[in-house]
Amino acid sequence: MQLWVGLGNPGGKYARNRHNIGFMALDRIAEDHGFSPWRGRFQGEVAEGRLGSDKVTLLKPSTFMNLSGQSVGEAMRYLKLESTDITVFHDEIDLAPGKLRLKAGGGHAGHNGLRSIHQHVGPHYDRVRLGVGHPGHKDAVPGYVLRDFPKADEDWLDDLLRGLSDGAPMLAAGDGPGFLNKVAQRLTPARSGGGERAKTPGGAAGPDSAPAKPPGTAEEPDDRRSPLQKLADRFR
Repeated sequence: MQLWVGLGNPGGKYARNRHNIGFMALDRIAEDHGFSPWRGRFQGEVAEGRLGSDKVTLLKPSTFMNLSGQSVGEAMRYLKLESTDITVFHDEIDLAPGKLRLKAGGGHAGHNGLRSIHQHVGPHYDRVRLGVGHPGHKDAVPGYVLRDFPKADEDWLDDLLRGLSDGAPMLAAGDGPGFLNKVAQRLTPARSGGGERAKTPGGAAGPDSAPAKPPGTAEEPDDRRSPLQKLADRFR
């Protein structure tokens, strides 16, 4: 049994906020994988189902972000789980939009939802850190995360959520690399017809793209030398 927690604030006015990307992730997973309807429980909303052979309970706390740990702690105790059975999906301002990272344990880095969970279950739980970008100044962060995603972000956001859902069975099985690969396939789809590989949000090139030239580097003319000729010329 695993407990997956999406962080956010309840109510329609917050539904498309950057701070609610954790709720969005769980909604997509529940819909795509045939989970039970959402119902009120553990001071939040829960849906139950299976991802592969793993039974997973999804939880969206209704306590508002700053008190998320109350809901998570109640669910963990009732389900007789350890904190290491919990995975939390949350917004991350220190990652570019559309980027994500997996993390096991650690600090809360000032995130109010994580801080509350630390208080109720400790730091030893897994996280899926979902990049939403940074407004540029720490004083602007509260207003930034409590604003809706702009229309310009809708495409990458939809791809990210679909990728999270695609990879959910791998994540449940403990296959982190497989999970990340499924997300990457949505964000940077394979080449087709010889076209250029798509770029990930935030301007970062896909994994097999050529590295960017350093600033100020002049473009080189088309070099038709063979690899062997290039190697020989380097030592002349």
